[in-house]
Amino acid sequence: MSSDLEKRLGYTFKDTGLLEMALTHPSYGSDHHLPDNQRLEFLGDAVLELAVSRLLYAVYEDMPEGGLSRLRSALVREESLAEAAQRYQLGGEIKLSIGEMRTGGRHKPSLLADAMEAVIAAVYLDGGTDAAFSLVERTIDVRANKNVYAMDAKTRLQELLQKDGHTPEYEITDVQGPPHAPVFTARVMVDGCILGEGTGRSKRNAHQAAAQVAIDRLAKSSTNEG
Repeated sequence: MSSDLEKRLGYTFKDTGLLEMALTHPSYGSDHHLPDNQRLEFLGDAVLELAVSRLLYAVYEDMPEGGLSRLRSALVREESLAEAAQRYQLGGEIKLSIGEMRTGGRHKPSLLADAMEAVIAAVYLDGGTDAAFSLVERTIDVRANKNVYAMDAKTRLQELLQKDGHTPEYEITDVQGPPHAPVFTARVMVDGCILGEGTGRSKRNAHQAAAQVAIDRLAKSSTNEG
């Protein structure tokens, strides 16, 4: 398994146990009393954000901080990571419980994104910063996605509200489901008033869903007033 995946990743592990752990979903780890990829996912998230930040800083020399932040958020979102995981064919390599497999776990974007972050962390621990950053550079094409942040719901809502001098605030209000597949509920508020609520498999996705509800509500309100 590992040699074929290593070829696709473009990296050969000295400690293949790290790769095995990165591909062990919590559902499988719990069933078989094995370490899972949750800790690696935590580390990989930080490595990914730093690597993308460095790439964006180098590529877009004239882009202001706000644009860099929005573009980074779009590039490291769940959808982008899940697409990357699919390109590397991680879905077929992940160890899942029977129950998770029956519910289509190998194709769940949140599960694939988590595995991609865990693999990045595994490369970081095995080969260091340069190896991990090289993997991220091969994985995330920062040049091809320059304008993708314009589609970000949180960004659009921020820009809509800033026209009137307001700033949206987000908070997670509920978490449901098992630890390995949580569903987050978020809401977005302005001056203590709730503009929208939404759910997602990650906090980021829940925020985006809430922002989209708020945008739709504001658009409907504007139409009615017109």
